[in-house]
Amino acid sequence: MAEYKILKTEGRAKRAEFKTVHGTIQTPVFMNVGTVGAIKGAVSTMDLKEIGTQVELSNTYHLHVRTGDKLIKEFGGLHKFMVWDRPILTDSGGFQVFSLAGLRKIKEEGVYFQSHIDGHKIFMGPEESMQIQSNLGSTIAMAFDECPSSVADRGYVQRSVDRTTRWLARCKEEMQRLNSLEDTINKEQLLFGINQGAIYEDIRKNHADAISQMNLDGYAVGGLAVGETHEQMYHILDEVVPHLPQDKPTYLMGVGTPANILEGVERGIDFFDCVYPSRNGRHGHVYTNHGKMNMFNSKYEMDPRPIEEGCQCPACRHYSRAYIRHLLKAKEMLGMRLCVLHNLYFYNHLMEEIRDALDAGNFAEYKKMRLEGFEEGRINSKRG
Repeated sequence: MAEYKILKTEGRAKRAEFKTVHGTIQTPVFMNVGTVGAIKGAVSTMDLKEIGTQVELSNTYHLHVRTGDKLIKEFGGLHKFMVWDRPILTDSGGFQVFSLAGLRKIKEEGVYFQSHIDGHKIFMGPEESMQIQSNLGSTIAMAFDECPSSVADRGYVQRSVDRTTRWLARCKEEMQRLNSLEDTINKEQLLFGINQGAIYEDIRKNHADAISQMNLDGYAVGGLAVGETHEQMYHILDEVVPHLPQDKPTYLMGVGTPANILEGVERGIDFFDCVYPSRNGRHGHVYTNHGKMNMFNSKYEMDPRPIEEGCQCPACRHYSRAYIRHLLKAKEMLGMRLCVLHNLYFYNHLMEEIRDALDAGNFAEYKKMRLEGFEEGRINSKRG
């Protein structure tokens, strides 16, 4: 069984470790997003180890509609299929059903929708999501939920959240059943529930109280970073996180920028994930301690320096800004790959520094210093 142990706290910020069947996760942690079992940008699992990745995140919906979870089970699960021996979190598919499926019908039993790839009809409910994730054999499975729009009206959000609570009870029951079966790949699979409620703080808090009673392995805050302001997101976290169990890991889904992460850690978040570092990297946008840089910028054409002086990522250890810019301009895949590797290393290294600051008891100073550096870089880049 998993064990979550808080090592240090500073205000609401937590420094912890989470023991799982696939290894111990040091938190706060950033999960590197490999939607279909790979990080976009030609990044291998060997690369992930080299850049300090602790947890890889894959997507239930995408793996179900393309290649198929049953085929992956034949290979012994996602860990063996993608050759990764550290923890994997699979999200439930709920968010993709609501963001990708053009035509969908939500019922109490689940959601009827069409595949975004070829239009074929699919049904997914709590039991189906758990079965797919069990076939994948991930370390942590996310409960199947509805992610209502942040601008949805109050009545709709309340009905949606009530249904998500009922779905969570069904997820828990189905996972217990699956973990007891003989041919289940990972009988120690963990279940995280998801708090929803758009930007209605009372609905959020009531929902957090309700799901906290279910004694799950961890708890996520979902449905943020989908259109509301950063201030609204931070306010919801201030209100909701205290209503979730402090002795369980807390996961802020799909967030975000380095500044969002620092703010999230301060509010008690353990787990983060976001496509920003890989997506931005594929477009030549790289993160540094002084903000973002656009590698297509002509000022880097003759620049012999690495993306960031002192960075130990595979790109910065070997290549110049001029060379990386040349690759990107020539549409050479290596340029994209090097930028993605740099960005993921930057995020993983940021989390390491956050953990060190919490260990040393000076996270507040560290956060202030980092945010000032990002802000200064933003102002300078506007001038330059």
